[in-house]
Amino acid sequence: MKLRYTDRARDDLELVLLWYEQQRTGLGFDFLDCIEVALQNVIENPEMSQVRYLNFRGCVIRRFPFTIFYTIEPDEIVVHSVFNNRQNPQKRP
Repeated sequence: MKLRYTDRARDDLELVLLWYEQQRTGLGFDFLDCIEVALQNVIENPEMSQVRYLNFRGCVIRRFPFTIFYTIEPDEIVVHSVFNNRQNPQKRP
């Protein structure tokens, strides 16, 4: 199945990558590796994560306090947000 990122999701990833890289060199890329593993699992089994809000599913990232919010569309999976679980839950999609 095809995977597509919204502009918001791309911005989320870029900001988090830069922040983790400022904390420790290589940590941002460790974060991206965890995202990649999680998304590969989502592609292989899109319904593995429970619906969290309306039709948005949330895949929790191991090792980092983030959740990937996505929807399952007829011909693709759309990543809407990479959400920091330490933020206000009212900001979720």
